Amino acid sequence: MKIYNKGYNYCFETDACKNCAGNCCIGESGYIWVDPGEILNISNFLGISLDNFYKKYLKKVKYRFSLKEIEYNDGYKCIFFDEKKRRCDIYEVRPTQCKTFPFWEHFKTNLKEVEDECPGIMQL
Repeated sequence: MKIYNKGYNYCFETDACKNCAGNCCIGESGYIWVDPGEILNISNFLGISLDNFYKKYLKKVKYRFSLKEIEYNDGYKCIFFDEKKRRCDIYEVRPTQCKTFPFWEHFKTNLKEVEDECPGIMQL
C-alpha cells in the first residue's frame, strides 16, 4: 500500500518494511520524543509501573523525555527495536514521532536523506 501526505514530493510504500533491516529504528543517535500520554500508554502496554518505565526506558533531555537508545553495530537502536524480528516491540503504542515517519517536516527539503534511510520512499 502506498501512503501519500499532502505537501511531500514522495510517497511511502508500506510493503518495503518487510525487507528492511529497521533503518528507521537504527543508525545515528538521536531523540525519540514521547509525551506524557504516550509514556502512560507504553507503560500500560508493557504492564509496568510509570516509575519503572521512567527509570528503565527514558532519558530526560531538558524538560522533555526521549526513549533510550542502545549501542548497535556502528550506531544505535531504539531500546524497543528487536533486531532479530526486525520490528518494534511496542508497535501498537509507538510514539507519534514513529507513527509519522517518513513524513517529517525535515524531509520535505531533504529527500535524499530519507531515500537513503528508507527503502519505501518513492518520488512522485
